[in-house]
Amino acid sequence: MKVSVDSRELSLSNLDKPLYPDGTTKAEVIDYYHRIAPVMLPHLADRALTRIRFPDGADRPGFFEKNAPPKKPAWVPVSPDGLIICQEPATLVWLANLAALELHTHQWKVGAPGPDRVVFDLDPGPPAGLDECRAVALALRDRLAVDGREAYPKTSGRKGMQVTSTFAGSFDDVMTYARDIAAEFAAAAKDMVTDQMAKELRPGKVFIDWSQNNQAKTTVCVYSLRAGPTPTVSAPLTWDEVAHADFTAASFDPAEVLDRVSRLGDLHAALASALD
Repeated sequence: MKVSVDSRELSLSNLDKPLYPDGTTKAEVIDYYHRIAPVMLPHLADRALTRIRFPDGADRPGFFEKNAPPKKPAWVPVSPDGLIICQEPATLVWLANLAALELHTHQWKVGAPGPDRVVFDLDPGPPAGLDECRAVALALRDRLAVDGREAYPKTSGRKGMQVTSTFAGSFDDVMTYARDIAAEFAAAAKDMVTDQMAKELRPGKVFIDWSQNNQAKTTVCVYSLRAGPTPTVSAPLTWDEVAHADFTAASFDPAEVLDRVSRLGDLHAALASALD
């Protein structure tokens, strides 16, 4: 099927193919990414993009894709090291047609000398769960405020959360800053928080993954879909929602996120504009 997206010509295929076990089709995935583009693109702009593709559906093994795939449209830009850069709605539609359900970005823009944001990935180890993540997120908000940083929370779309803020400095600076705060929290709440990556140390605790700020790593972008039994979204939250538990870890589906955007706008808009 040939379509035009802002004057870009695209060929879409297998639109009726289910990409999620609940029956969500490729057409519905494409529709979501096209409709969410106005608020998602500012968070993708000028950042190298890695993808997790699920051509056989989200209930089958997917694969991580870093470099640009073969037969990339000529109008899709790439970074000097060959990664996709998503600057326009047509690129989101093209990626969705490739079953790139999950979109992950670096903490810096292509060509920048250092990061422009710092992220804390909160990963609960059962029996710890969302309530513990919320408590850590709220404490992180207050701790970042001490350094004059505004914090922006979102769901991971799975079991955890992420808290992001602006940052100016070198790649070593952001790693040191994130690692030190994670260590500070782990020391202050040893029974609740760990800053150690060893999985045997995580049960019953929230792992503050500071390593997501490493140059080699990417973090799921706000508004990205996640693979699973049903389509969930890494969705921005208000701090009131975090404080009052008005969500679950995988709370929001695409329709709910689009409705939230229509009512609330982009809750992370200030973060994107602060990074310009």
